[in-house]
Amino acid sequence: MRKQLAKIKLLLLDVDGVLTDGRIIYDNSGNELKAFDVKDGHGLKMLQRAGIKIGIITGRSSVVVALRAEELGIKILYQGALQKLDPYQEILSLLDLSDDQVAYIGDDIVDLPILCRVGFSATVADAVPDVVPFVDYVATRAGGRGAVREVCDLLLQASGKWDGLTERYFPQNQ
Repeated sequence: MRKQLAKIKLLLLDVDGVLTDGRIIYDNSGNELKAFDVKDGHGLKMLQRAGIKIGIITGRSSVVVALRAEELGIKILYQGALQKLDPYQEILSLLDLSDDQVAYIGDDIVDLPILCRVGFSATVADAVPDVVPFVDYVATRAGGRGAVREVCDLLLQASGKWDGLTERYFPQNQ
């Protein structure tokens, strides 16, 4: 698995059930609300500092997702992608990448066409059971609860960039 992870130049993510816990909440005015885990966001920022690009492919369209992507500096964003393989292939072409240079985190059967192609595939602890046999890694944490951070940390460790990116956080002489 370490060899697979070391090749990764792009991490692609689903949103509902991966970056969030999968719930869609509406307030009394019809505004959509989603909760994102700050630890996942920090993991994504560390990946970006390590030179790994981040992208989102989601079947739904949401202002909240666009705001979160902007906040995290994620420029690769495809919303309303009912057939996720089409934007995936477009991204590969635009970035001149091959399947083995891409990691993807998905949680449902709609993610399988990409999960079965990428160099490293992962899912969350509370994924749809049908997805689990098709992925390289099942996170110990649930979607929207740190699963993305777990995969980010794996990618950073495999790339050899973990120590350099995290040394400023740890007390000296430990």
